[in-house]
Amino acid sequence: MYSITPYTYKQAKRLGVTVRPSTNPTKKIDVFRGKKVASVGAKGMMDYPTYRLLKGNAYATKRRRLYKQRHETDRHIKGSPGYYADKLLW
Repeated sequence: MYSITPYTYKQAKRLGVTVRPSTNPTKKIDVFRGKKVASVGAKGMMDYPTYRLLKGNAYATKRRRLYKQRHETDRHIKGSPGYYADKLLW
C-alpha cells in the first residue's frame, strides 16, 4: 500500500483538495474537491517524494524534469488526472 507523503499533503493543501489512499488497486491516491475528482499515480511507479527519500535530491530532481517533459501535453489541463499527478506527486 502506498503511504501518502507529507510533500503530497502540503501540495494538496495549496491546491485546495484533499487526498486519500486510492480505492483503485492500480492507483496511489484519490483526489477530492468535495467529491472525488481523480485517481492518480500508477502504483508500480515512483514519484518525486519517493525518489528523494530513496535516491537523494539530485536524482529526484532529474527524474522530475524528465517526468514533466514526458507529460507536457496533459499536465496543464486543470482538473485532469494528469494535472493532479503533476501537482501532487511531482
